[in-house]
Amino acid sequence: MAYYMAKTVGGDFDAVVAAVTARLKAHGFGVLTDIDVQATLKGKIGAEMPKYRILGACNPALAHAALQQETRLGVLLPCNVVVRQSADQRVEVASIDPVASLERTGNEALRPFAEQVRAALDAVLAELAP
Repeated sequence: MAYYMAKTVGGDFDAVVAAVTARLKAHGFGVLTDIDVQATLKGKIGAEMPKYRILGACNPALAHAALQQETRLGVLLPCNVVVRQSADQRVEVASIDPVASLERTGNEALRPFAEQVRAALDAVLAELAP
């Protein structure tokens, strides 16, 4: 089983980030963190790389319910969604597969939450213009 789900789209990088953020919000997620990996690595170690952002997305209701089942689940939260520019100047949007990720806990009570999150993240990816 793959640990992530992804879709490659065309368009301006910043416009894709905005579209992903809007689609996440439409599916009940907030973006808790927005890490500009390109700028961070350039500033810290002088590394050059294509545009790369990590959006830390969280659906509060599902996160709360899942935390009631597994108190240490926070180590796997929030759900990271990566927006990165590929070598061919297209933009890949990828997210963790929460079902694959939560299998590591061994707690089957988390499966329904993981499936709901996966369905929502699948919808976000599907709604992005190719």
